[in-house]
Amino acid sequence: MDQPAPIVILGAGYTGLVVHALGTARGLTVLAGSRAPDQHLATIPIAQRLRFDLAQPTTWANIPDRARLIWCFPATPEALVRGFAEQVAPRIAKLVVLGSTSAYDQAAWHQEGAAAPLIDEDSPLDMTLPRVRGEEYLRFHGRALILRSAGIYGPGRHVLDWIRQGRVAASARYVNLVHVEDLAGICLEALDRGRDGSVYNVSDGRPRQWAEIVRTARDRWGVAPPDGQARGQTTGPGKRLSIAKLQRDLGYTFRHPDLYDALAAIEATMNAQ
Repeated sequence: MDQPAPIVILGAGYTGLVVHALGTARGLTVLAGSRAPDQHLATIPIAQRLRFDLAQPTTWANIPDRARLIWCFPATPEALVRGFAEQVAPRIAKLVVLGSTSAYDQAAWHQEGAAAPLIDEDSPLDMTLPRVRGEEYLRFHGRALILRSAGIYGPGRHVLDWIRQGRVAASARYVNLVHVEDLAGICLEALDRGRDGSVYNVSDGRPRQWAEIVRTARDRWGVAPPDGQARGQTTGPGKRLSIAKLQRDLGYTFRHPDLYDALAAIEATMNAQ
């Protein structure tokens, strides 16, 4: 039986390193790419490191032919993104690009008093954003599959720490979140089952208001913003993200479907250290 094509993570930062660990644990060949792999990928075996810098096209040749790619950084600048789509995309098997739900145009609802809209993959995009234009170029000219991710949390990006540090406010604004381990699992699922050129929203499927999260943090863990204050954004309703397409097409089973159970596990691990 033929071995699956190697997976190459372009920009192996917070999420990319979790993808690498998960794919490796499943027995897959996973290479981690970085502009300075010896410096930034010290925890990865040398044989699994790959030098990749979008700004240096000579490093693009380090990507093996027929590889399956997971692109984990903003798709900018546009000229280099276009060059990548023309030179690399034709010789690889699959391209999954991690985007952000900030790609959606907020002009229609980002105002006080407006209801938080339900956003699906057909909602209007903000094409003034260079990152969005880059993602769409890769989608239409490089067969890329785009995962528009909600806010990523997990060990080292702890929601309760955001509250402790006053980075979020107890507002009625909606937020959509996804655990980094689930995002990593969805990346791998998208490589296997996602359709080229498709777009999928990624979150745990449970939009919550910051007021609820802050209240639960106080009641369950005694966590509150410093001096009762917070610097987080309070204007606008936020948005409620639909993941119906993700559930229908990829059928992914979430490891962390409940935010509060996941936060409890992170908090327990931190307290045990």
